[in-house]
Amino acid sequence: MAIQLSDHFTYKKLFRFTLPSIAMMIFTSVYGVVDGFFVSNFAGKTPFAALNFIIPFIMVLGAAGFMFGAGGSALISKTMGEGQKDRANRLFSLFVVVPAALSVVLALLGILFLPQVAAILGAGDLLADCVLYGRILLLALPAFTLQMEFQTFFVTAEKPQLGFLVTVAAGVANMVLDALFVAGFRWGLAGAAAATALSQLVGGVIPLVYFFCPNSSLLRLGKPTWDGRALLKGTTNGFSELLSNISMSLVGMLYNMQLMRYAGENGVAAYGAILYVDFIFVSVFIGYSVGTAPVIGYHYGAGGTGELKNLYKKSLVLMAAFGVGMFALAQGLATPLGLLFTGYDAALFEMTVHGFRLYAFSFLTVGFAIFGSSFFTALNNGLISALISFLRTVLFEVVCLFLFPRFFELDGIWYGIILSRALSLSVTFAFLAGFRRHYQY
Repeated sequence: MAIQLSDHFTYKKLFRFTLPSIAMMIFTSVYGVVDGFFVSNFAGKTPFAALNFIIPFIMVLGAAGFMFGAGGSALISKTMGEGQKDRANRLFSLFVVVPAALSVVLALLGILFLPQVAAILGAGDLLADCVLYGRILLLALPAFTLQMEFQTFFVTAEKPQLGFLVTVAAGVANMVLDALFVAGFRWGLAGAAAATALSQLVGGVIPLVYFFCPNSSLLRLGKPTWDGRALLKGTTNGFSELLSNISMSLVGMLYNMQLMRYAGENGVAAYGAILYVDFIFVSVFIGYSVGTAPVIGYHYGAGGTGELKNLYKKSLVLMAAFGVGMFALAQGLATPLGLLFTGYDAALFEMTVHGFRLYAFSFLTVGFAIFGSSFFTALNNGLISALISFLRTVLFEVVCLFLFPRFFELDGIWYGIILSRALSLSVTFAFLAGFRRHYQY
């Protein structure tokens, strides 16, 4: 029997309902991991560093999908909880058409100004490779934006399993094409970028066709009706997700600049390898938060305070369990990870393993802040959600990034990540405690 938004959730049912969303986010993060593996092993250290150097900027331009998906989904699920299904579908169509059009404009601007941006960021000898990889990837930016949106909308439509299958199809396409283009044809960075771009077309176009056609889900695409107030509400509410993704990308650029300063090309390559595991682990927290947000929004709209309390308590327990498990797994993966991505260079391998063992401590705390931000988005409180995201991904990380290396050099970068995420945990719990009576969770 299918699980519905209105159900009472046990741990088992909650895990089953969110598992497709978690898997979707993991497979999405695998894109960059697969690209990195093939580029590092078949094209070399310099192209690998260039890939990791420019990816944060591409993610900035694609972040609109997270904003419209999270904010739109919260508004749509709340509208459905209030019994307004026709209006929910009109809002759904609006929240697909607007970001698709916006992403076309952003892609064109990105392609045009990418050389200047890479130069400003300090690409140096990596400039040509950065531009090559980035421009090919930007051709598929509209599809990537839609793919990020539909990951959330599939959950809202009570079809998370279908969303998972679409993501698997896109992920498998990326792996096969990377093996063919990079390892087989030896197209290097261009091949890796083409493989990712084509896989993003799979992930963005298939859901578009599904929702346009008659289907058994709660949502159906049709002619959108302009609703400026709803669009403003959705984008404001989803601003925390936009801020979170843009901030992570901008901070990622700062990390690359600091790593180039303290460890050169090796530092950027080591950080890139560590981030691949970070992307996958953090995707578990993000996927869980994406999966629970429509349920929280539905019960908030329907006035189900009892179920809000249930979801809140169980989610905190799961965030703690996930964090401990990931820390233990990360410690065990440090050496295999280093061998997989940097085993061809002894100095780079040692730097990667050492950094990852320190970085792993941050997994104990990061999940709470991610869930907390998503929780307030689902409650349609975009301000608090955005504030948590800003503190987590910008203020704390930037301060630690520029302060700690002064005393500990390269290790200071890893220490800074641990402390910044611990500070985010404290702030998140302060907000959750402060608003508990207001939302009755």
